[in-house]
Amino acid sequence: MLAQLHAFAEWLATTAMSNTIQNVTWIIPTVQTVHIVCVALVISAVFLVDLRILGVFARAQPIAALSQRFLPWIWYVILVLLVTGSLLIIGEPTRSVTNPAFALKMAMLITVSVLTLLIERPLRRDPLYWDASGGRRAAVVTLAIVSLVLWSAIVFAGRWIAYISSI
Repeated sequence: MLAQLHAFAEWLATTAMSNTIQNVTWIIPTVQTVHIVCVALVISAVFLVDLRILGVFARAQPIAALSQRFLPWIWYVILVLLVTGSLLIIGEPTRSVTNPAFALKMAMLITVSVLTLLIERPLRRDPLYWDASGGRRAAVVTLAIVSLVLWSAIVFAGRWIAYISSI
């Protein structure tokens, strides 16, 4: 599988789109800037909701109110992140496709997306779903803590891509 990833990265690096991204000096910095701003937006939205769940932020507001205000933005911004991240990969495929930090980042992103859905979906049916005491409360607190840890780790893994060599 690793050989296939290397072959794919090498092929991708020879495409016209990759060459354009590599050779037009303003593309990578512009795409990186949009990517980083979008990461900040997602992290801000997630942290506000997770910190509310943990009772650290906006205790007077129901979890559902903050979730309805901030979580929908995550999905739109993740689409922009997908596009900008794809452009960065196309521009420098050998740097990311076979990079363990990139693979870890993608695995954590999939996991945390599922966790975010697990928090958000029940609130669509019942706005007080997570406000109940007992098992539900313990479950959502656990989801919020894991979410905070994973989103933080995603940011670090994204930065490590630049410093860890591909395998």
